[in-house]
Amino acid sequence: MIKINKPQAEAELMRFVGTEAYVHSEATSFVFVRNFKVKVTHAYLAGEAPSFRAALRFDGHGWLRMEALTHFETDEYGRLLLAGYDDRGRMHTALHLGKEPFPE
Repeated sequence: MIKINKPQAEAELMRFVGTEAYVHSEATSFVFVRNFKVKVTHAYLAGEAPSFRAALRFDGHGWLRMEALTHFETDEYGRLLLAGYDDRGRMHTALHLGKEPFPE
């Protein structure tokens, strides 16, 4: 993963608008959601380096927002992987989007 470059990460996030996507989202020790299938209707990436927040509106009536995101990549399967790491390299938040279900 590389540090978030806002224009690049935002472009990758926007690829999912208007499509059905599987969501993996977690906030360490608090929330874990995997393979929640939604139709993404809006996507936003806000903030300034080193920490960003992403918001997804899905099915026209629900929102998911993740904060403290610092890194991203698009993997060989076209999945967008966003994560937030602390200064010791520990992941605390994650938001992943893909066209296919994530491995269980």
